[in-house]
Amino acid sequence: MRRVTVRGDRHYDVVIGSGAQHEIGLVLAGTARAAVVHPRPLAGLAGAVVEGLQTAGVAAEAVVVPDGEAAKTAEVAAGVWEELGRLGLTRSDAVVGVGGGAVTDLAGFVAATWTRGVRVVQVPTSVLGMVDAAVGGKTGINTGAGKNLVGAFHPPVAVLADTDVLAGLPEAEFRSGMAEVVKCGFIADGTILGLLEADPAGRRDTEELIERAVRVKADAVGEDLYDTGVREFLNYGHTLAHAIERVEDFGWRHGEAVAVGMRFAAELAGQAGLLTRDEVDRHSRLIAAMGLPTRYTGDWDRIQSVMRVDKKARGASLRFVVLDGIGNPRILADPDQAWLDAAWAAVCGGTA
Repeated sequence: MRRVTVRGDRHYDVVIGSGAQHEIGLVLAGTARAAVVHPRPLAGLAGAVVEGLQTAGVAAEAVVVPDGEAAKTAEVAAGVWEELGRLGLTRSDAVVGVGGGAVTDLAGFVAATWTRGVRVVQVPTSVLGMVDAAVGGKTGINTGAGKNLVGAFHPPVAVLADTDVLAGLPEAEFRSGMAEVVKCGFIADGTILGLLEADPAGRRDTEELIERAVRVKADAVGEDLYDTGVREFLNYGHTLAHAIERVEDFGWRHGEAVAVGMRFAAELAGQAGLLTRDEVDRHSRLIAAMGLPTRYTGDWDRIQSVMRVDKKARGASLRFVVLDGIGNPRILADPDQAWLDAAWAAVCGGTA
């Protein structure tokens, strides 16, 4: 079993490997009650988590929510709060999130807001959840104005990333999660890039790739929980990605949007003279080899408008995480419109 400790105000472990979910009883030993939040397709796994908690003496019950981004609404959160009230959860109890990134975002948010904060344990069931959504303490729901604009910083007490569940993950979902892994390679860990260039599917070294990506995030989160400094670099590719997701009404998978967003950010850095043409092209080659999209056709004016209300914006200023060389992220604020237009042209219809 691999373990990565996320440091900061509240230390916690991310446990990675076969059978990690079985540590749930140890993590919540002595807890009176727990609500296990999960989507209906994961009823079997959630049932095993409930059983593990009950064996450990925790009065646990399952709370069913919609699957995917449909879970991340104020209406669903309100329904879960009502269930927590019915179960009598107090501040000394806990919420457990079992599911992909959307469900762990929701579970963390309701835990952060119920009685102004109860403990949350995350049991992510996707690569995306394991390396990104469940780690770091960012929680949130979506609104008509944009993605994750309502939320709270609420670190979990543990993340149990059981890699056994990945065997049944649809290939498209696995690839989507790998977009967040390769992102960590571009911003911080060149070994990730080498592993994926040797095996673009990411199946040969899955546990090592997940561990390395989690370590990149843990280092950033431990230094900057509230997203005011180095943690912002984890948003590489996300400014455009969140706009694509919003414009497409979340019909695009998150990792697919991030893949296009990284290509856009690379093209933008090339326009700004921060990346060489080969470094820009390395993005396109690797992302495409991984089976992820490198192009997006949409309404550029609308995309720019949505980007300006992204939570990473500052007033009317557009901000992008870009690379000043591979592995050296920085913030580019208010880039020249000609650079933006050229990067968009490459993503919209240029060569892959």
